[in-house]
Amino acid sequence: MPSKILKSLIKKVKTKMNSSLPMLKVGETAPNFSVKNHLGENVSLKDLLGQNVVLWFYPKADTPG
Repeated sequence: MPSKILKSLIKKVKTKMNSSLPMLKVGETAPNFSVKNHLGENVSLKDLLGQNVVLWFYPKADTPG
């Protein structure tokens, strides 16, 4: 299941990156987004308001080699 979630997240990120939205600068507030966690549950950035959040990507984690 994690690879399906990762693929979904990567697809969403690529879609956002290819959209007309500009990249964030250091210190800017991230726009709200929702993704599935490792349990398959939806988590939105707004649900984590007031907490420290680290979003980490391993772009080659789901590739061969």
